[in-house]
Amino acid sequence: MPHYRNILRFLNRFSSFSKMISKKTLETLNFDNLTLRSLPIDAVTQNSVRQVPNACFSLVSPAPVKNPQLVACSVSALDLLDIDPSETKRKEFVEYFSGNQLLPGSQTAAHCYCGHQFGFFSGQLGDGAAMYLGEVVNARGERWELQLKGAGPTPYSRQADGRKVLRSSIREFLCSEAMFHLGVPTTRAGTCLTSDSTVVRDVFYTGNPIQERCTIVSRIAPTFIRFGSFEIFKDVDRQTARKGPSHGRADIHKQLLDHVVRTYYPEIWTKHESNTDELYAEFFTEVVRRTAYLVAQWQCVGFCHGVLNTDNMSIVGVTIDYGPFGFMDRFDPDFICNASDDGGRYTYSKQPSICQWNCDKLAEALAPLLPIARSKVIVEEVFDVEYRKAYLSKMRLKFGLINVALPDDEALVDEFLSTMAETGADFSNSFHCLNQLSLPGMAAAFDAERERVIAALLAQCSDVEELQRAFTPDIDMRQFQMLLVLFQTNPDAFGQELGYFKRTIEKLEKLKEIKNMSQSDWTGRNEAKWRNWLLKYTERLRGDEEAARESGRDLATLCEEKRRAMERNNARFVLRNYIAQRAIDMAEKGDFSEVERVLKLIRDPYALAAAASDDACQSKTDAAGALSSAKDAEQKCWSYECKPPDWALGLKVT
Repeated sequence: MPHYRNILRFLNRFSSFSKMISKKTLETLNFDNLTLRSLPIDAVTQNSVRQVPNACFSLVSPAPVKNPQLVACSVSALDLLDIDPSETKRKEFVEYFSGNQLLPGSQTAAHCYCGHQFGFFSGQLGDGAAMYLGEVVNARGERWELQLKGAGPTPYSRQADGRKVLRSSIREFLCSEAMFHLGVPTTRAGTCLTSDSTVVRDVFYTGNPIQERCTIVSRIAPTFIRFGSFEIFKDVDRQTARKGPSHGRADIHKQLLDHVVRTYYPEIWTKHESNTDELYAEFFTEVVRRTAYLVAQWQCVGFCHGVLNTDNMSIVGVTIDYGPFGFMDRFDPDFICNASDDGGRYTYSKQPSICQWNCDKLAEALAPLLPIARSKVIVEEVFDVEYRKAYLSKMRLKFGLINVALPDDEALVDEFLSTMAETGADFSNSFHCLNQLSLPGMAAAFDAERERVIAALLAQCSDVEELQRAFTPDIDMRQFQMLLVLFQTNPDAFGQELGYFKRTIEKLEKLKEIKNMSQSDWTGRNEAKWRNWLLKYTERLRGDEEAARESGRDLATLCEEKRRAMERNNARFVLRNYIAQRAIDMAEKGDFSEVERVLKLIRDPYALAAAASDDACQSKTDAAGALSSAKDAEQKCWSYECKPPDWALGLKVT
């Protein structure tokens, strides 16, 4: 026995030593830029805005910035590249990840792609602010593409400058890592660096431009190839009269498709290399399956992407391009996180159908390599089935229904969501409240537990005043009355604004319902609704107990497994807009500590205690020892796991 223990100790030491020697310096990363070797590159070397035909990439160089400074970095994301954590302390680190210097072995380029934006084909888009640095193959044999976002202009920048600013970069950096730790497939963010270089931005397009600091995020993913990458071959679109820059190039079309399948779906390539019909069909089926799974995970954590255009859909089924995203606070199936989405195309409830629509557009983009008649059938037969399977599987875990799946489970979930919507309850916190409930056959105090859960759920409901503010339209009522007359005579004149107009009418109807309701009447109404749902939930838990008894399972074990499942699937913390905004506000004053603290928080979103935000109520003082302002003090004392503060309702992201 001692002999085996010695071998075990040796193996553990060898494993630790292997991990240590696999770490790389910034100058020794194992770059293997397969994509640039495999796909055609733009013959024009001048970095000027133009149409780029017959190419998938254009070679470009990052534009330097003044005095780059590290805002934050994710050591776990950088570990994908085998970067030793000590490398982040070197002065060269900020030079490399700001784009001021090129990492040895990297080769910078911008990707050409097209896209359907808000339902209409927009022609050539491409990496207007992102740059491919190369692909790193780590010690585990994994291939990771490294990008810089905000590194300067490219041929695809259109009228923009290729830069990103601190507020949008912090949001992308934090959300990439938040989604990963929530268990949602996503790109990763390695670093966020800002600088003394500035650009002019009109934040809300109101004619009030300001100077903002140029900021760069490094992004990591298996690939950033997307649905829109295949739309560069599109012929003239009937609606917009636009076409892809490489339309008619069937040779490049096949070259790109084969590269994607061979590199990112190697099992499918190996299985069907000699039969392209089956090769492309199985590849497409897997893309549809992954996309359905992805959007199911979004729905289960209350995440809205905001810009679900085909150019923002990953070919490997991960979340990409974090712009005007939002995690829901008060549950609203028609929640819109993007203030620019006036038509309400990308609401929370529409995300699954939009992703399916995007799969249809990918099917069109793959034709004739994959016949459209076959690909459309794949979407119809696969997407909804895979979505519902993934969605219900995750929801059962969130409700602790782990022993048996029943046909009525979907109705139970739907009624829970409806009750949240009707009571104005917080999405994430309402799920988390259910963690307090054990099995009815286990706890002598189950009824008392249920009363505590009811109290907790009622605390997550919006009060009358909150809802009145939420339902008050953001339009002058005299102007609205004039529009109402026009709508009644000629509704077709509204075009894409029709959705906004209909939502305004719905808001007014909801406002009318609660206008004269007292808070006590509202609370009593909400309590009745939650009691009714909890009775059904209790009966469903008894169904799990009965199935466990019939199979000879121990109820104590089932209760413990239920508890663990719910704790691992009902997040205590999500990256709410106000949390990100507080970090941004402080960072714009030169204090990056809040970004670091939020990064620490989101690494453990399912924490059992609020340890990750243990300093949330400590008043941070400035160098003079005084609070910056009363508002800062109020904000810093807000617990991350509570409902958002009142001022959060006014936040808008475009």
